Amino acid sequence: MIPDDDPSRPLTVAHPDDPGTTYVSLVGNTYAMLVTGEQTGGRYCLIGMYVPDGGGPPPHRHDFEEMFTVLEGEIEFTFRGEKHVALAGTTINVPANAPHHFRNASGAPVRMLCMCTPAGQDEYFLRIGDVIDGKDAPAPELSAKDLAERRRLAAELASAYRTEFL
Repeated sequence: MIPDDDPSRPLTVAHPDDPGTTYVSLVGNTYAMLVTGEQTGGRYCLIGMYVPDGGGPPPHRHDFEEMFTVLEGEIEFTFRGEKHVALAGTTINVPANAPHHFRNASGAPVRMLCMCTPAGQDEYFLRIGDVIDGKDAPAPELSAKDLAERRRLAAELASAYRTEFL
């Protein structure tokens, strides 16, 4: 049986240009927290990703599903050691626990959506990245000491957010 509607949960409308959108600078990328786990009761989160040429995270894996839809540009995904090029309009689902990463080697910026189920990646990014003013705001200039501290914090918190760097 389907439970009754929960009127305490409002409709969520997300737009990257909404003044209430939180943007995070992380590993050279800009991530927009479009729909948070707090808004979905922890069911999922939706993150808008702006990945400059050369951008992308290091190889990693986690115990939640992650789905990407490329909106603009092309990006290279490495999944279990095999490379795949994803063009605009492509959706890629990364199963839980599978080693993967992506890299923008296209020479142009890439824009994509990332949905994680269950949520939590949104919180992790907020804890290890730097909140910035908008999608076009420059990343903060970090000293070598600051970068080392960000890497240390990411590694320290990874297991709490069910993530492992490879």
